[in-house]
Amino acid sequence: MNKWECTICDYVYREEYGEDKKNVKPGTLWTDVPEDFRCPSCGTEKGQFYEESMAKILKHRRH
Repeated sequence: MNKWECTICDYVYREEYGEDKKNVKPGTLWTDVPEDFRCPSCGTEKGQFYEESMAKILKHRRH
């Protein structure tokens, strides 16, 4: 299962765990997470999440 990282605060959504705070059940694929999902740490929108490997590349380019 994949990991999706918030590019704003580094929170990581892990598909195998889901997200209790947002009522996303364990095993929920990122593509099945509702579009109105917000980062539980910083509140940013789902569109600011990237698959973990891509998030690291994007962050490296910013610095």
